[in-house]
Amino acid sequence: MAQTEALIDTLKQALKNHGMTYAEVARKLAMSEANVKRMFASKRFTLERLEDVCRLMQLELSDLFQIYEQSRQRITTLSSEQEKELMSDTKLLLVAVCVRNRLSFDDIVNNYDVSATECIRHLAKLDKLKIIDLLPGNRIKLRIDEHFHWLPNGPIERFYEKQIQSQFLKAGFNGEFEERMFLFGLLGDSSAQLIINKLKSLANEFAELHRQDACLSLEKRHNIGLMLALRPWDLDVFIPLQKK
Repeated sequence: MAQTEALIDTLKQALKNHGMTYAEVARKLAMSEANVKRMFASKRFTLERLEDVCRLMQLELSDLFQIYEQSRQRITTLSSEQEKELMSDTKLLLVAVCVRNRLSFDDIVNNYDVSATECIRHLAKLDKLKIIDLLPGNRIKLRIDEHFHWLPNGPIERFYEKQIQSQFLKAGFNGEFEERMFLFGLLGDSSAQLIINKLKSLANEFAELHRQDACLSLEKRHNIGLMLALRPWDLDVFIPLQKK
């Protein structure tokens, strides 16, 4: 219902942008102005009537849906308070990570110790945070931007940093889909910048593959961790030996 109401609000804004009044809509649709006002106030439209109003502006229904999609708020980060709220409940954080990874409602409740009631409650909270739209039938639509990221040095990034140090890097990296490389050398400024650009390109490719593989069943996907890092660095043991 919330999505339908938002679509009607988009229609009202489109009429305003086209300089059309309710009186003009009523005249062209052979309706009374009172009925038109009542229709918009109640936000109850038949599909045919929705098409009629769009046609007055020389729009197709698909055009209206596109305008609606473009007008929706797309978030790139959460506030520190919102991240703390996610961190306060392990299952809420799990559901948030799952929806970001484009898992469905059934995927979540079938693969994790999260009941249907708990999952709905957590999804409703994520809807309130504008991370998702919770649609009829417990369908999930992401509202986060393609470039969404956790706050730099925020609550969730600090949490992941601890997990990386205590778990991720302690693996042997000798199994299937595992690889670890550490390179150390002297590079000039332009060479270092070239490597940074390649790392960013690889990160973008990872994000695109993540988006593409969302269409695969969960059984054909794996939780994959990829860490990219580059910085000027000296071994602590060598620092006392450096001449000032």
